[in-house]
Amino acid sequence: MSSIPRFHLAFSVNDLNAARSFYEGVLGCGVGRSDTRWVDFDLYGHQIVAHLDETKASRAISNAVDGDDVPVPHFGLILSWPDWELLADRLQDAGVTFVIEPHVRFEGLVGEQATMFFRDPSGNALEFKAFRNDSQIFAAG
Repeated sequence: MSSIPRFHLAFSVNDLNAARSFYEGVLGCGVGRSDTRWVDFDLYGHQIVAHLDETKASRAISNAVDGDDVPVPHFGLILSWPDWELLADRLQDAGVTFVIEPHVRFEGLVGEQATMFFRDPSGNALEFKAFRNDSQIFAAG
């Protein structure tokens, strides 16, 4: 059993087959239960569920964070630094187009972190990050 609670996130996609190919094939998620209109994925031990919504349209809203235009809304995970580096390499090898290229932000400051943003085939924005010092995840800078 996980030492911290696992989260569950349900989100919409406009193409279930493309979502399955991306989350399973590119991100390496395990696949759980599924139906013709949804698929459960194992994202590092967390349950995310893609639900089919043929009317889903991509949104282009962003907020400035340390010089980057961060897409809103977005979801993702905080990984260990080595796992973040492995995922960044995996995504680059797969030819994923980044909204924000993998890089370190707040360098030398409280909350220094590696981050990257990209979109799934339905336009959902994802962020994966790693903190230089995990004790600073919630630290005020």
